[in-house]
Amino acid sequence: MEHSPGKKPEWLKIKLTAGASFASTRQLLNRNSLHTVCRSALCPNLHECWSRGTATFLLLGNICTRTCRFCAVGKAAKPPLPDSLEPDNIAFAIQSMQLKHAVLTSVTRDDLHDGGAEHWVETIRAIRSLNPLVTIECLIPDFQGNESALDLVMAELPDVLNHNIETVPSLYPKVRPQANYKASLQIIKRAKQIHGLSTKSGIMVGMGETIQEVTATLSSLSRHGCDMVTIGQYLQPSSEHLPVDRYVTPEEFEQYKLIAEAAGFRHVQSAPFVRSSYHAEAYACNTETLS
Repeated sequence: MEHSPGKKPEWLKIKLTAGASFASTRQLLNRNSLHTVCRSALCPNLHECWSRGTATFLLLGNICTRTCRFCAVGKAAKPPLPDSLEPDNIAFAIQSMQLKHAVLTSVTRDDLHDGGAEHWVETIRAIRSLNPLVTIECLIPDFQGNESALDLVMAELPDVLNHNIETVPSLYPKVRPQANYKASLQIIKRAKQIHGLSTKSGIMVGMGETIQEVTATLSSLSRHGCDMVTIGQYLQPSSEHLPVDRYVTPEEFEQYKLIAEAAGFRHVQSAPFVRSSYHAEAYACNTETLS
């Protein structure tokens, strides 16, 4: 019999807001045929972020070649080729939204020879050409551990280099079957030691991990040079996805924050609705002290 976490608690019920800024953000993204992780991954903070005029841009389309069981993004072995207009369209959207901090992420494209790294570079350069004062956070995939591809993106020196560890190592086989925990740690280490970047990662809880496993994972991230971390509640996108094991209480999230701070992280966000790019501009403000 499959485990059930019970009824969704009150702290996981969202009050939706959809003002003028929400509508203008949606219209701008639609007009430029841009994808966001907010919409593609069914982020619970979409209404809040779009109402604040912020969004996380999703590069390389909205179809992923991985079959991670936690993620709502569409999946296929051979997605459409990347849109050559996407870098300039994202740069224009950032200018139109008057963003001071831009967050980029992408689907994983194992079908491309470089995993899409060159497309990442083109996008970063297009943004900086049109928006020279904007700070950029790059939430990158693992590029199958391809050091040349990783170095292409890291050499652009984004203000924050983010790569999510997602969960504890014991859950990788059922949560991220095509990913490698140790390889993800090495990406953070490479960004810090070779490129000197401000680094960030994130994990989800409520998937069956123990507090001891979360503590060990946070310690490993910190030892590998991770400066900042996000911790949030896993929410099942559909009945086809990995079920929630349990709902972690706000008090437990506060405990995780203290554990992360004790492990050496300079900036921690830990709460049920926290996601990788939630209030990301707050992290950008802290990068000067992190290098």
